Amino acid sequence: MTAIVVGRGALLFERNLMVYRRAWLMILSGFFEPLFYLFSMGIGLGHYVGKVPVAGAGLVSYGSFVAPALLASAAMNGATYESVNIFFKLKYAKTYDAMLSTPVGPTDIAAGEIAWTLFRGLLYAVGFLVVVAALGLVYSAWAVLALLAALLIGFAFAGLSVAGATFMRSWQDFEIFGLIQLPMFLFSSTFYPLSVYPQALQWVVRCTPLYNAIALMRTLMLGGVGWAQLVNVAYLAVMGLIGLAITRGRIGKLLLK
Repeated sequence: MTAIVVGRGALLFERNLMVYRRAWLMILSGFFEPLFYLFSMGIGLGHYVGKVPVAGAGLVSYGSFVAPALLASAAMNGATYESVNIFFKLKYAKTYDAMLSTPVGPTDIAAGEIAWTLFRGLLYAVGFLVVVAALGLVYSAWAVLALLAALLIGFAFAGLSVAGATFMRSWQDFEIFGLIQLPMFLFSSTFYPLSVYPQALQWVVRCTPLYNAIALMRTLMLGGVGWAQLVNVAYLAVMGLIGLAITRGRIGKLLLK
């Protein structure tokens, strides 16, 4: 039975792959946003900032400090951007209504869409990691696990972003995504060490999804891997599983009336 569900979810993934086979430029455009931040903030501004202390890695260049955070953000962006297309297919194109007239069920749709958003996030992460490595901003051999970390980050954000898309009532509701995503991007120790924030605010930041993603990615790329990274991994894995469960339930509720 599990093999059948996986196979049916893979059919939806293949369907998305065929749809976008002539629109790869639109997908890859999201890769350039973190790249621009890297060159403007990490390298441009980093010339004036100098070295930044990182636990377990010592003093590193500002570009090396920012690069892992932008890599985690690239994986997040690839997952969340796809929620717009899912909303369109759910609300207007009625794509899933047609699918449910076949043996494909809500679980297959949830698995297939999350797999696709995960793939999109991985594309951004691969491209960005190649650029970062070419610039010499990687300090640790643990960086070989960065792509696996990007997959986990993509899964975490894909689960919740796809689930969130099922609650959207109109295009204006997507402003909520921006209200959550932008502050999280700016304040999850992306550009500044956590130590610069007041103690109370530090604990708030530690509880955000992107901070856990950045902490995991920064440790893998700069060094200092320890038991704390298991907390980051568990946080992101649970977040993705919760999103998958919500998506499955919401699709079933909305379409199987």
